Amino acid sequence: MCGIAGVMSTTRESNITEALVHHMCEQIVYRGPDDEGLYVADGAGLGMRRLSIIDLSGGNQPVFNEDRSSWIVYNGEIYNFLELRPELESRGHHFRTHCDTEVIIHLYEEMGADCVKKLRGMFALAIYDKTKRKLVLARDRLGKKPLHYALHKGNLYFASEIKSILAVAPELAEVNSQGLLEYLYYGYVPDPITAFTGIHKLPPGHLLEFQDGEIRIRQYWDLPEYNTHIPKSEEECLEELEERLFEATKIRLISDVPLGAFLSGGTDSSTIVALMARASSGPVKTFSIGFKKDDFNEADYARIVARKFNTDHHEMILEPDVVKTVEHLTNSLEEPFGDSSMLPTYYVSQMARQHVTVALSGDGGDEMFAGYDRYRIHADRQIFEHIPGWARKFFRDQVFPRLPNSMQGRKFSYNVSLPWQERYVDGMSFLPAFERDMPLLSQDFRQILNRSDDPANVLRRYFAQSPARDSDPVGQLLYVDAKTYMVGDILTKVDRMSMLNSLEVRVPILDHVFVEWVAGLPPEWKLRGNQQKYILRKLAERLGVPREVLYRQKQGFSLPLVHWMRNELKDMLMILLEPRTLDRGYFAADGVRKLMDDHLLRGKTMTGRIWRLLMFELWHRNFLEKYIKPAGLFSLPVVADSRRQARNSTATLASAPVGG
Repeated sequence: MCGIAGVMSTTRESNITEALVHHMCEQIVYRGPDDEGLYVADGAGLGMRRLSIIDLSGGNQPVFNEDRSSWIVYNGEIYNFLELRPELESRGHHFRTHCDTEVIIHLYEEMGADCVKKLRGMFALAIYDKTKRKLVLARDRLGKKPLHYALHKGNLYFASEIKSILAVAPELAEVNSQGLLEYLYYGYVPDPITAFTGIHKLPPGHLLEFQDGEIRIRQYWDLPEYNTHIPKSEEECLEELEERLFEATKIRLISDVPLGAFLSGGTDSSTIVALMARASSGPVKTFSIGFKKDDFNEADYARIVARKFNTDHHEMILEPDVVKTVEHLTNSLEEPFGDSSMLPTYYVSQMARQHVTVALSGDGGDEMFAGYDRYRIHADRQIFEHIPGWARKFFRDQVFPRLPNSMQGRKFSYNVSLPWQERYVDGMSFLPAFERDMPLLSQDFRQILNRSDDPANVLRRYFAQSPARDSDPVGQLLYVDAKTYMVGDILTKVDRMSMLNSLEVRVPILDHVFVEWVAGLPPEWKLRGNQQKYILRKLAERLGVPREVLYRQKQGFSLPLVHWMRNELKDMLMILLEPRTLDRGYFAADGVRKLMDDHLLRGKTMTGRIWRLLMFELWHRNFLEKYIKPAGLFSLPVVADSRRQARNSTATLASAPVGG
């Protein structure tokens, strides 16, 4: 695990120096505190910061092939490298190290960029091919590891994090209005755009090749068709599920450094710990946090699981300096990020790093097995599809605008009047529902919105390309979330919070071989009646996870955010009413004041909405203003189609067979 950064120029004579690449790497030392490696030649530079996990003494990067014509830096872990190595040796390749990185570079010699189809793991990689004078970038299938790039003045910059690119090309700190709008919709900026106009994310399951000044991006993998194999019985399904998830967990235990697991006391993490306990010769190290307020302390459930599987359990009940933590995180996050669960993820990563260098987590269980309440709610609301479309449209256009804002059920009535896919889009979007109650955006920002690509189109596009059939709406929802929320929110949160603590997190449930099998299960094995994650809970029971842990309200690593926002964070919230904030021009002052009054004076729970606005403002103050002053609406360029540009203008999108 590490962080990578680098640059390639269109000409060999370009002045790419070690000092420049080193400066890019300096920005992400926390991703790899153990070592730095650089390669600079012929107008290309590769750099990495290493967190040593496998082959501690010999695994330094960059790594090269036998004749040094190809060089690689990469962030991640390849779990099948020991299977791939003998085949490569039989073809005459000679190995200098025992690390997984060298397997990739020799595989590249055999297969070119398509070598990534053979890799099983998480990765973001860069390969410089001197002979062809080509740079290859690739990101793992499900987006566990980040990779950003920017083509600027004939140079292609790339990095694990945006700050490495801005460190050497600060002029790229041109804020993307489309990215900001999409943050206000979703609480994160979805791939492939970023909060900066000229910087892009390479989407999961994609390759980028840069040669002769041109970028070609192609997809090498996608989720397969849903609902393709029907188990003959529940027992058969459980046996295969257990076998496959155990194998995905076991291969992630390869490490030359101490390893453990996050344990929240929920279904997903408890299942992973149960499988780790089976595969391990000694007690598994487990880590859990809680908060002193009883409503947000799940340590008891984690403790029950730890006792059941005889783990070496570490628990911490926190009373954190939350103001200090929020300031620290918003200084590091390069885009506004609105998921408040980044706080407990940061705290549990911080505690785990005191004992281990690698931790396994249960992330991905909700998106693979329909664990979120919204899937059940959506299924329940399918009954409204029986209402004629013309009647629902009449309600939205003629009746809804006349309903009082304070009327109970007003939001529900609007949502159920929509077609089923639009109902889901509306439920996942923060801004439209708020705007229906009280205008939040300023008139100037709303004009930009009217000229922009509708942020709701992000989800609509994935509905349109979903491999799940129309008869499988649950499969369609799972696909959309796997492409958007899971990548942009969940996996981004886990990567950034763990890496800030120099901790590697591995995710067995998102093993791509396992994911392909799970996708093929019919929806009733995931959502059965009102029971979410049906077959995964049955597996957890089979493994011995106590029922009191499995059949309770989902929380995960929860936090007392409402309490904090009325107490410890109260003074910080007031920055939303400061002229410095309102003068940025994004929001209508009356809308912000009403939101704050509802929260502070009227006792309404507006926590999620206010938190997103707070993160938006703190991103401006703590990160963006390092590069742009003043930062606000009136310093934005008019970019009405940046998402379209990200898809088309900077890259030739070549279709290619997906799979692997």
